[in-house]
Amino acid sequence: MLLRGQRQRVALISKHGDPAIEIGKEEAGGQNVYVRQVGEALARQDWQVDMFTRQSDAEQPKIVQHSRHCRTIRLTAGPETFIPRDDLFPYMPEFVRSFQRFQVENGIEYNLIHTHYWMSGWIGMELKKLQSVKQLHTYHSLGAVKYQSISTIPLIAKTRLASEKTCLETADRIVATSPQEMEHMRSLVSPHGNIDVIPCGTDVHRFGSISQTRARQLLGFSPDDKIVLYVGRFDPRKGIETLVRAVGQSKLRGEGNLKLVIGGGSRPGQSDGIERERIESIVAELGLQDMTLFPGRLGEDNLHLYYAAADVSVVPSHYEPFGLVAIEAMASNTPVVASDVGGLQYTVVSEETGLLAPAQDDAAFAVAIDRILSDSEWRDRLGRAGRQRVEEKFSWNGVAAQLGKLYHKVLKEKPVEKPAAVKKPSPVSA
Repeated sequence: MLLRGQRQRVALISKHGDPAIEIGKEEAGGQNVYVRQVGEALARQDWQVDMFTRQSDAEQPKIVQHSRHCRTIRLTAGPETFIPRDDLFPYMPEFVRSFQRFQVENGIEYNLIHTHYWMSGWIGMELKKLQSVKQLHTYHSLGAVKYQSISTIPLIAKTRLASEKTCLETADRIVATSPQEMEHMRSLVSPHGNIDVIPCGTDVHRFGSISQTRARQLLGFSPDDKIVLYVGRFDPRKGIETLVRAVGQSKLRGEGNLKLVIGGGSRPGQSDGIERERIESIVAELGLQDMTLFPGRLGEDNLHLYYAAADVSVVPSHYEPFGLVAIEAMASNTPVVASDVGGLQYTVVSEETGLLAPAQDDAAFAVAIDRILSDSEWRDRLGRAGRQRVEEKFSWNGVAAQLGKLYHKVLKEKPVEKPAAVKKPSPVSA
C-alpha cells in the first residue's frame, strides 16, 4: 500500500530507443521521443518514472535525471557501443540480469512495466517469469507489417514474429497508437489479447509557437519560397526516394523558388549514412541539387522552426503505426502529405488537415504536393484544421493521463501469482 504522497513507480523499458539520446542519431526517432515525452508527462502527474535503455556508448552517463521524478537508466547489455537493432537479440538476457541487479542494488522492485518495441517486450515477458510484475506493451512497429514492404527479410524475423505474437497474447495490456495498428494486430498477429488504443502526442506549446514569417527570417528563407519538408531518419522504409522523385516531377519546379528540405542526421559508414548517400545521388541524378537542402540533425533549437517555415510537410513512409512527424507538423499549422498507410490514415484527415497518397507512388505525391503549394488560402485552412485536431487529440499531457488511468486499472486487476522475490540477479537463457 502506498503512503500518502508516495508515488507509484513505473518502469518504461526501451532497450534500443534511448530516451535521453539526441534525436536524429542512428536509429533515434519517434520511439525515443515517445518514451521520453510520455515519461516526463507521467512524472508531472503522480508517477515515479524510471526509463531503462541499453548503454550504447561507454562515455554516456549511466543515469540521466530529466526531472525530480523522471530519469533514464542505461544498463549494460553487451558491448558499450552502437549495435544495429536487428543484431541486439543475443544481449537481451544480459539486459534482464542487469535490470534485476539494479532493483536489488537500489532496493526497488517494479510491479508495473511498460515495454516498447518487440525486444523490450521479450524482456518484459522474461521478467514476468522471475518476479510479480504487470506488463503493458507498445509495439511501435509490427514485424508482420514491416516484412511485407521489404525485399530482404532479416534472420531475426522468425524470432521477432513469434515474440510479438506471444506478447500480444500474454501481456496484461497492449497499447496501440491508432485503430489501424490495432486492426493489424488482430488480422496479422493474433485474435487474442487485451488491446487499448491510446495515440501518441506532441508538444503543443513548442510546435506552433512561431509564425511562418518569423521562422523563415531566422532560417534564412525567402517569403516567396515554396518549402517542402521531410523530417526523420535516413532509412529506405521512410520513403525519402519517393519524395525526391515527386519533387522532381512537380509542375512548380521551373518557377525557381521551390525548395526541398530533407532534415535528419546521419553517421558516415552506418546504415543511415549509406541511405543519405543514396538519396543524395538521386537528387543529383534528377538535377535537384540547387533546390535541395540537407540541414542535418534537427533538434530542440530548430526543429519547430523548420516545421513552421514549411509550406507542406511530407511523410512518405512505406508504413507507420502512428506517424509522430505528422502531428508535429500539424501542431505547427503546416499541412501534411502522407502515405495512405497504417496510423497515418488516423492522424492525417485527407482533404481536411492534408492529403494522403499511395505509398511509394511518386507521381501521386507530386500531384498532392502541387495541390497544396498552388493554393495558399487552402494551404492555410488545412494548417489551421491540423492544429485544431492536434490540440483536441494529441497533447502529451492528455496521452499521459490516458496511460496513467490504464496503469492504475491494470494494477487493480487480479494480481499475477508471485514467484520468489527478487533477491539477486537471476540467470536467463535465450
